[in-house]
Amino acid sequence: MNRFLNFVWKEFLHIVRDYRTLLILFGMPIAQVLLFGFAITNEIKDAKIAILDFAKDNNTQEISNKLLSSGYFLLYENLQSQNDIEPAFRKGIIKEVIIFEPDFGKNIERTGTANVQIVADASDPNFANMLIGYTSSIIMDYQAELSKGKTLPPMINPEIKMRFNPNLKSVFMFVPGLMSVILLLVSALMTSISITKEKELGTMEILLVSPLNPFQIIVGKVIPYLLLALVNSAAVLILSKYVFEVPTVGSLPLLIAECTLFLVTALSLGILISTVSNNQQTAMMISLGALMLPTIILSGYIFPVENMPLPLQLLSNTIPAKWFIRIVKGIMLKGVTFSYIWQETLILAGMTVFFITVSIKKFKIRLE
Repeated sequence: MNRFLNFVWKEFLHIVRDYRTLLILFGMPIAQVLLFGFAITNEIKDAKIAILDFAKDNNTQEISNKLLSSGYFLLYENLQSQNDIEPAFRKGIIKEVIIFEPDFGKNIERTGTANVQIVADASDPNFANMLIGYTSSIIMDYQAELSKGKTLPPMINPEIKMRFNPNLKSVFMFVPGLMSVILLLVSALMTSISITKEKELGTMEILLVSPLNPFQIIVGKVIPYLLLALVNSAAVLILSKYVFEVPTVGSLPLLIAECTLFLVTALSLGILISTVSNNQQTAMMISLGALMLPTIILSGYIFPVENMPLPLQLLSNTIPAKWFIRIVKGIMLKGVTFSYIWQETLILAGMTVFFITVSIKKFKIRLE
């Protein structure tokens, strides 16, 4: 019995002394609880909206104040005309536009009826439905306040309009998100084991004595996987168009170019993981464990980033998939040009340069 207890104690000490095992046992559950607890929410918070007020009277001002004081909405822009609505949506910042008709207050006094139009960005249909529901509820509350003490209560008729996805097909949201998740994880996984495989097979010495410098070796590792990943991208785009009927409203060459950039970013990230890992198993664990959960939770693929706490919003900026999803939705669903997505493109390009630079430095250290 003592031998058995000593054996158990030895195994316990072995686990406690291994920081990697402790990280998996305690770190991952805590991280998952925090991520899911803060990121998964059915509430709206600080959603950016725009208001187009043709009336500019007391009633429209009171409704606007009521919306903005609710804590659900933030006023991003006051629009001046109908022509401003489409460019505002294409920027990808605002999620809803509220349009008050001319003589809104006068119509309530004269006829007892006024109209307000609520236009939502339905590229994320679930979030659009939530926005419409919250907005309509606040307007109905205001209508109830106006009705107090009146025999004929006034009516405010909200007209709902969904942009970019009028039928509210959920596949319009899932396909761009799945595209980014699949391409990132597969590409990073493929390249993350490349250099570690050389180490385990003992072929790293051949690379060490070759005339190639670290930059050439890393780029040489990326190019074959890039060509294979492009075939993957083509397959995903074909399936999205002909199986799921997701339209490509914008430029197809621009979409292909952005997909290529994202693939290079993902492959560079995989190379970075490969250079800092000692074996293929570690590289695969980092690629799947450390990338999958943040990519799905923090990229805006399923859960709106705007609803998350500020620290998670800042952390989401380091997720390449977040920027690629914005690009794909913009091109495929909104038909935007490069002038609307140049910032996201620049961020992905910057991430690529960063990953490659760090990989080269790490690789040099290992060559010494």
